[in-house]
Amino acid sequence: MDETMGNDTETRVMRNTNPEINDRIRRQIEANVLYYAERLDQIEHRLEELQKEWNIERAIELNFGIVSMTGLILGLFDRKWLILPLAAGGFFLQHIIQGWCPPVPLFRRLGIRTSAEINREKYALKA
Repeated sequence: MDETMGNDTETRVMRNTNPEINDRIRRQIEANVLYYAERLDQIEHRLEELQKEWNIERAIELNFGIVSMTGLILGLFDRKWLILPLAAGGFFLQHIIQGWCPPVPLFRRLGIRTSAEINREKYALKA
């Protein structure tokens, strides 16, 4: 599957990710497919794992929630902490509009994939 396929958010995340990281993720997908091509009895289990894998959107949503709630709770004790939910909301809005926000490079370096990348591995394993 080509990077230009999939929804706009997924392609924007890939376009805004360091090409080396995109290549590393692509190579990992290829390695996984080759590994399971020799272990056909394990493919069903791998497909179940992929079904449960968190994509970049879910990770960003979780990050937004944690930072916002932390800021709100800490804001009960000191109002300066209320800047956290404001910043998180700004970053979340930036991600919605541009497909990028400050946590994206970190999450991508950690190997968190887009839905399209997860689906690419699923479809290859099913084939």
